[in-house]
Amino acid sequence: MIGDDLRARGSSIAKLCRTPPASPSPSAFGYVDPARSSHISKRRFPAVKAPIIRKPLIIVSDFMRGEAAGGFVLMAAAALALVVANSPLSELYFESLHAKLGGMSVLHWINDGLMVIFFLLVGLEIKREMLVGQLSSWPRRALPGIGALGGMIVPALIYVSFNRDDPAALRGWAIPTATDIAFALGVLSMLGKRVPISIKVFLTALAIIDDLGAVVIIALFYTNELSVLYLSLAAAVIALLVVLNRSGVRSLWPYMVLGSVLWFLVLRSGVHATIAGVALALTVPLRMKGDMREAPLTLLENSLQRVVPFLIIPLFGFANAGLSLAGMTAARLVEPLTLGVALGLLCGKVIGVFGFSSIAIRFGLARLPQEASWIQLAGVSLLCGVGFTMSLFIGLLAFAHHPVLQSEVKVGILGGSLLAGIAGYIVLRMVSSATATATDPEPDRSS
Repeated sequence: MIGDDLRARGSSIAKLCRTPPASPSPSAFGYVDPARSSHISKRRFPAVKAPIIRKPLIIVSDFMRGEAAGGFVLMAAAALALVVANSPLSELYFESLHAKLGGMSVLHWINDGLMVIFFLLVGLEIKREMLVGQLSSWPRRALPGIGALGGMIVPALIYVSFNRDDPAALRGWAIPTATDIAFALGVLSMLGKRVPISIKVFLTALAIIDDLGAVVIIALFYTNELSVLYLSLAAAVIALLVVLNRSGVRSLWPYMVLGSVLWFLVLRSGVHATIAGVALALTVPLRMKGDMREAPLTLLENSLQRVVPFLIIPLFGFANAGLSLAGMTAARLVEPLTLGVALGLLCGKVIGVFGFSSIAIRFGLARLPQEASWIQLAGVSLLCGVGFTMSLFIGLLAFAHHPVLQSEVKVGILGGSLLAGIAGYIVLRMVSSATATATDPEPDRSS
């Protein structure tokens, strides 16, 4: 009996040894053998539970995937720049930005190099939205398009009215025409489900058209002396990119290699180098071919969306938002240039976006966003006054050799954007609270 029992146990052990281990099951953080992890959690480390470790990582992962996350990171980078620029580290901060690296300063590499990648992403988004997205038909383009037009015209007019007697300052007329989609969506996300999804769609579409307008403005009005040779070579590279697209080339590598060459040629041509990013984006194929799982444009866009909002834009904000407040007086806060930028963003955007949109709706050219009220449209129009990345960028181009004017621009952008963001949030929050109160059922007082 004992021998039979031992033989039976030996046979069971042999079978167990011959049995292949269970395939590891995938998790968000790698591959884990469930049997082994169960054994470890129950016997060796009974007090340690996976959720304790995983939950913070999951929260961070979810935050990074959120559309507005980049706005919060940018806010933090800009705030850090202001703190550092007014701390004992200020000298190191400014010296590091102007340190030479390969013939260009670090700041130059960020603004003319890394920002090309940002404009590449902008171009990809514009192309996708125009062909298959929210802007793929004229009815869809109508309201955000007309609103964006008003949001560029009125702020520019306000700026010009303050600076009409200063030819040097007039060069910055386009600074308050831009909307920072990351910042604006960041503020809007704080309201959660209190605002209808149609408002978010409207804001996103308007910002995309706004970015397109900014690209055109930069190309037309902020271009230095042109080099015919480099422009011709750049045009030849763009033509080659178009040939690749039309020939059905779907691999991204040829586009990236030629895009790098295009950036160098555009940089030397006198046209601002960031235009190379947009030109490259417009040639990247949107359609899939054969057994491809993802279109080249979508693949590249998804890849850049992990890098641009959390690295390139915060780095740009940190490098350019640093403003020394030493010697700042009330008189500097009311300089015509500062007021033109601040009021252009705070007042010009809401007047332009809401005014032009209202006219379009009243005349039947467009419709009010679904489930949205007029006050909500006014609130989101205020949020369009949050201009940071593109406004700073245009300001740097307009006053490249005038540090004092650059400082006034930064004060106007920071002040106008902050006030516009707060005002827009308050309006949308009050409207949503009033709506929620109006729709709540009356309490039962019979008991």
